[in-house]
Amino acid sequence: MNAQTQNPSQSQFQSPSRSQSPSNSECAIDHVSELAMPTEQLTHAIIGAAIEVHRHLGPGLFESIYERAMIHELGVRGIPFRSQVAIPMTYKGVPVGDYFADLIIADRVIVELKSVAALHNAHVTQVVSYLRSTNLRLGLLINFNSPVLVKGVKRVIR
Repeated sequence: MNAQTQNPSQSQFQSPSRSQSPSNSECAIDHVSELAMPTEQLTHAIIGAAIEVHRHLGPGLFESIYERAMIHELGVRGIPFRSQVAIPMTYKGVPVGDYFADLIIADRVIVELKSVAALHNAHVTQVVSYLRSTNLRLGLLINFNSPVLVKGVKRVIR
C-alpha cells in the first residue's frame, strides 16, 4: 500500500498499474470520466467497489485488509484516489498533528473504512472532522463487519 502524505488540497491520485489496464491513454480516459461524473454516480461506484470487496472477503477481518482490497478494486475500476492522506490539524493557527483519512476519492469524497460490531456517533464525528478540515462536503463511512454491506454504509454530509 502506498501512503500519500501530500496536502489534501493537492490533486494527486493513484492510478491502476500498467499491468491492470491495456494502455495509459485508457487510464487517462477513466480518470477524466471519474473526475467529471456527478457525485451521486461517483458514490455509487465507490459503494459498488466496496460491495465487491465484501462479496469476496466477507465480514470479520481487520480494517487494513479491507483497505488494501479497496485500493486494489478502485485501481482496477480506474477510480482515482489517494490513500492514508494526512489531514493537518491546527489549534489557534498552530499545527498540532495530522489525521489520516483512509481514502479520498477524486478529491471529492472522503471514505473512512471500519470493521467494527456497529457504527457509533464517534465514527460519524470523525468523518465530519475530516470533511471540515478538508473543506469537502461528502463522506462515506463503510463498515465491512456488517453481514450485508449496504447496511454498513453511511453517507455523511457537511
